[in-house]
Amino acid sequence: MTSAKRKLPIGISDFKKLIEGGYTYVDKTLLIQEFIETGAEVILIPRMRRFGKTLNLSMLRYFFEKSEEDCNHLFKGLKIWQDEKCKALQGQFPVIFLSLKDIKHASWEKTLEALQGLISSEFERHKYLLEGEFLSTREKELFLEIVTDASSTLLEKSLLLLTEWLHRYHGKRVILLIDEYDTPAHAAYIGGYYDIFISFLRNWLSGGLKDNRSLERGILTGILRIAKESIFSGLNNISTFTILNEAFADRFGLLEAEVSALLKEYDLDHKLSEIREWYDGYRIGAQGGIYNPWSVLKCIESSGKLAPYWVNTSDNALIKKLVTQGSYSLKTDVEELLKEGTIAKNIEEGMIFSDLEKNVKSIWSLLLFSGYLTIANTPSYGTPCLLRIPNAEIKELYTSMVVEWFENSIQEPEYKMLLQSLVTGDIDTFSKIFEKFLLSSVSVFDVTADEPEKVYHAFVLGMLIGLKDSYEVKSNRESGYGRYDVMLIPKNPEDLGVILEFKKVESSESTDLETAVQAAIKQMEDKKYARELQDRGISRILYLGLAFKGKKCLIRSKPFC
Repeated sequence: MTSAKRKLPIGISDFKKLIEGGYTYVDKTLLIQEFIETGAEVILIPRMRRFGKTLNLSMLRYFFEKSEEDCNHLFKGLKIWQDEKCKALQGQFPVIFLSLKDIKHASWEKTLEALQGLISSEFERHKYLLEGEFLSTREKELFLEIVTDASSTLLEKSLLLLTEWLHRYHGKRVILLIDEYDTPAHAAYIGGYYDIFISFLRNWLSGGLKDNRSLERGILTGILRIAKESIFSGLNNISTFTILNEAFADRFGLLEAEVSALLKEYDLDHKLSEIREWYDGYRIGAQGGIYNPWSVLKCIESSGKLAPYWVNTSDNALIKKLVTQGSYSLKTDVEELLKEGTIAKNIEEGMIFSDLEKNVKSIWSLLLFSGYLTIANTPSYGTPCLLRIPNAEIKELYTSMVVEWFENSIQEPEYKMLLQSLVTGDIDTFSKIFEKFLLSSVSVFDVTADEPEKVYHAFVLGMLIGLKDSYEVKSNRESGYGRYDVMLIPKNPEDLGVILEFKKVESSESTDLETAVQAAIKQMEDKKYARELQDRGISRILYLGLAFKGKKCLIRSKPFC
């Protein structure tokens, strides 16, 4: 039994406070070494929400910053302190550190006010520049104007001005750290002031990063790489390392060895396999086995209770809107993902928010870079990425989105009646509600696509997600002498097991729906699809045939004897 457990750093992103406060810290200080060795003047590292970006940039600030307070005690005993070349750089540079993670307002006016306050605070941190004759009278006036009430035009120049003045004062070029640079862009897109904000951000960042002789190095973090044409136009000195790249792969998020050590310290090592299922599964470049750090820490704080901690830290409004209002092709892909499958998609590393509702590539890119999907392969240039749901926590979110979509489509009471009638064998009621739902929800365009049977399949599987607490829903699995379409396996063997088989009738065919649905039932009987249910001790079994022709549907059932 471990006698002394360190405090968990829930919500603490200040490196100095974390180290001096005796909190648990998973050593990621070799990020400093990799940053130095990378050599690029400015780097952008997009990573998922709550994967340690702010803490890592805070760590970089305390390592590099030249200040009256000696901060080398924060790094003694950590991995970076074994590298003498890096060690010699500790405390040697003026640093600008700005985190935009809390700037997410409904209007441009509120956003500009918040940016004024953030930039003002960083200028206040360097108010020693006003002492002596380092700044001219006019420069001091500009400094005070930025601190008090600057125009947006002056704020756009603030990074350039502060780097120039710090360089002049210290005789050393500046390290510029900007955390969560894209958070306000997300809010601006939702709030309807995206263009004006992007214009400000482009001018502000260009001032600090483009052809700036006072800049030593710069790091930006965020969730997305906003398209170069939108923000980074003309910035040829910036190198981007997304989750598709090898660099910095293990510097954000937790590896299994790190999670295992944490669980051992808190006497929860027996929970590793469950925590792996819930919070592992992310991949960056070739590095697999990356855990969500926020969820792991919250799980430890809750004595090992498994819950969707990371998902619940955001309202997920944009993600839900894009998935639930997407085409049936998109929903078919989501169904494949929910079956623990993979889908191959071309990913665009540069995000243009205005494309989200008209370009499905942008949706998959957003889901991947935001952490709602991960890669199943090591991608190479020009080839599609294999995408999958990383873990049980994220699967819960997709499941809830599908259920919410169905409930909104036919109202919650009717949806519950639909499911209840199915599992009690009341097929007359089930058929009436199902046909009504089909008419109102599936577009003619979707069911006349190249593979309309996939649309029906996705539609039914999505509908059945509402039974997940009492039934296991399987799809396209072998049983007996063939592969059934969908099987409902009750968790209570006394309940009804249901096997569903779909038959599609082309509009040009002479075959009628009755013939097709009877063929579906005969196929289930002949190929002994009930075998899997029997093997599980389930004796009450119902065959359910569904024949589709456009938006018309006929359902027939037959008990297994």
